Amino acid sequence: MSTVISVDRAIEAPADAVWALVSDLPRMGDWSPEATGGSWIKGADGPRVGAEFKGSNARGRRRWSTVAKVTACDPGRTFSFDVKAGGMKVANWCYDLEPTATGCTVTETWTDTRGWLITKIGTLVSGVSDRATHNRAGMETTLGNLAAAVEAPSPA
Repeated sequence: MSTVISVDRAIEAPADAVWALVSDLPRMGDWSPEATGGSWIKGADGPRVGAEFKGSNARGRRRWSTVAKVTACDPGRTFSFDVKAGGMKVANWCYDLEPTATGCTVTETWTDTRGWLITKIGTLVSGVSDRATHNRAGMETTLGNLAAAVEAPSPA
């Protein structure tokens, strides 16, 4: 049975503006406490279903990378991708955006798709044994950082 964790956040900005940030892989490190960025690979040059990217991650002195494939890409609504490490399934990450009267509600969802081997390897590589609790805290930070970035007034 897969573990699924979701965190919601109301953001006072248009869904299109928030979607542009969550799908801007090189900037992911600006929002996330663990994901440090990403780069499109295999000829991809931006978000679209089937596009692949290399994700970079860090926790303290520990560093690791993953490969992900975009599974849903609907500007202003959804951005989702499946993550693998060493060819093994790791997770699905999804950002769903729902427009509201004052901006949008963002739901970040992590679905754990790891088998026992990649779970053990991941604990050794990242130093995180309780991935669900760790990711929930990271998701709350990520959405808070997104909100702060997109709600900030533009310089005059």
